[in-house]
Amino acid sequence: MVAIRKELAFAGRIVMVGFGSIGQGTLPLLLRHIDIRPDQIVIVTGDENGRAVAAEYGVEFHATPLTPANYRSLLESRLARGDFLVNCSNDVSSVALVALCQSLGALYIDTCIEPWVGGYTDASVTPEARSNYALRERALALKRPGMPTAILTHGANPGMVSHLVKEALLNIARDTGLDARPQDRDGWARLARNLNIRTIHIAERDTQVAEPRKVPGEFVNTWSVEGFVGEGCQPAELGWGSHEKHFPADGRRHESGCRAAIWLNRPGAATQVRTWTPLAGPIHGFLITHSESISLADYLTLGDNGGAYRPTVHYAYHPSDDTVQSVHELAGRNWKLQGQHRLVKDEIVSGVDELGVLLMGHAKGAYWYGSRLSIQQARTLCPHNSATSLQVTAPVVAGVIWALKHPDRGVIEPEEMDHAQVLDFIRPYLGEVVGAYSDWTPLADRSKLFEEDIDRDDPWQFKNFRVA
Repeated sequence: MVAIRKELAFAGRIVMVGFGSIGQGTLPLLLRHIDIRPDQIVIVTGDENGRAVAAEYGVEFHATPLTPANYRSLLESRLARGDFLVNCSNDVSSVALVALCQSLGALYIDTCIEPWVGGYTDASVTPEARSNYALRERALALKRPGMPTAILTHGANPGMVSHLVKEALLNIARDTGLDARPQDRDGWARLARNLNIRTIHIAERDTQVAEPRKVPGEFVNTWSVEGFVGEGCQPAELGWGSHEKHFPADGRRHESGCRAAIWLNRPGAATQVRTWTPLAGPIHGFLITHSESISLADYLTLGDNGGAYRPTVHYAYHPSDDTVQSVHELAGRNWKLQGQHRLVKDEIVSGVDELGVLLMGHAKGAYWYGSRLSIQQARTLCPHNSATSLQVTAPVVAGVIWALKHPDRGVIEPEEMDHAQVLDFIRPYLGEVVGAYSDWTPLADRSKLFEEDIDRDDPWQFKNFRVA
């Protein structure tokens, strides 16, 4: 069981924007760990979903979708200097909300840098403009000294996984006899280079099963359907390592910004890669775009444009089996969302979400470090959560607490925070925290049935991981 401790008292107001699975799972954790009354919290969300949960905790609830025309009038009267906006929404511009909070003196956190509705799939703009790289650059343009803390992308991934990468680097250094005491960004990048980390996957396998099972014409997911479809329809994106020798034929480079990442001219949900987790073993995952693929690669870069060192970083996601089937059906419909969609939480009857980071290329081969959380454990640890949502909601609350303790850091990404402080709060909610070494490489058992175009001299080349 988790020790129920109040981390600090907060006298201001918390405005929660969005109240789907993540908002509903975050609310009980906020009330559990922050000394705050329910009447200090207000929820502004786009539909009636979650009204009963808000009522259970005595929290004010407004089902009014935020739009570019009304968001200021709806939020300005509810936010003042020192208050906190917790953004758990889809289809509401993160950049607009951060700018609003800056003008009001309020703190801010989100789990993903979101555009306004339709921004992920607007065919009138280029795929590059719809990328997470472009969204991140627009958000980072709001960095200004002296502003209230605004934490970008602090859920499970992006968010928690950046802290797991730092802990994994320290574990590998310890186990290989390297004295490592990084104190800043340059120190972490040098540690990754000295360990010869070539590739980092956010490697996830979700085995949760819900009843009833998916039926034809339905999209089923263990977290936001709209969120997953939106990011799955964005171009696949990955941090591009300095060791890579084979630039993808469908790869595209960015001409401005940090240039730590590339994008592929195809949807992430149509792009698969080989990866590995301790329970699942070798699996194929979707290369879905995520902000951590860019921010981690950028943070761990040495030298201009990665000329000295940068690892390749990307998501490798095998969602629940019903979600995989849903994605295949979605692709067959040319990325037009099915007529029915269902977020499963209470319907889940079994399964584990195995979410961690896989660091490869070092002296011990591959090392996976992360959370192994079952649906039964999640329900015991906190109400209104699944294994998938709790791995997000605990980091959200950890970020809120961190921001309240550090209220003047301006716009900030997870890599810039103290990973040990954050993980200390999150760890009791992660089920079994596992570190596992493996001799697996993407060359294992290749070319047995058919000859393949692979680089046998360097297993850690992206072309060896890519399936399609």
